[in-house]
Amino acid sequence: MTSLPTKPSPRELMTTPVLQATEALSPEAEASTALIAVVITVVFLTLLSVVILIFFYLYKNKGSYVTYEPAEGEPSTILQMESDSAKGREKDEYFI
Repeated sequence: MTSLPTKPSPRELMTTPVLQATEALSPEAEASTALIAVVITVVFLTLLSVVILIFFYLYKNKGSYVTYEPAEGEPSTILQMESDSAKGREKDEYFI
């Protein structure tokens, strides 16, 4: 006669690593894991604070440039333009 398939035990059903019982870590391994986590956290917070400081620095010091152009409507500018046009009529020509 053929034998009936037996039902697998619950231990055999747990084949994925998540479901299997994990080994207890030694105190040295737990300490090194905690140290690695602390170092990664400190590095991340340091980078985050540097980015924030750079952002605030750039925000406060937006920078501006000076064009040295006179403001519109200044009387000295109008007079200067009129005197330049008068000089333009008296221009001498030189042939090379």
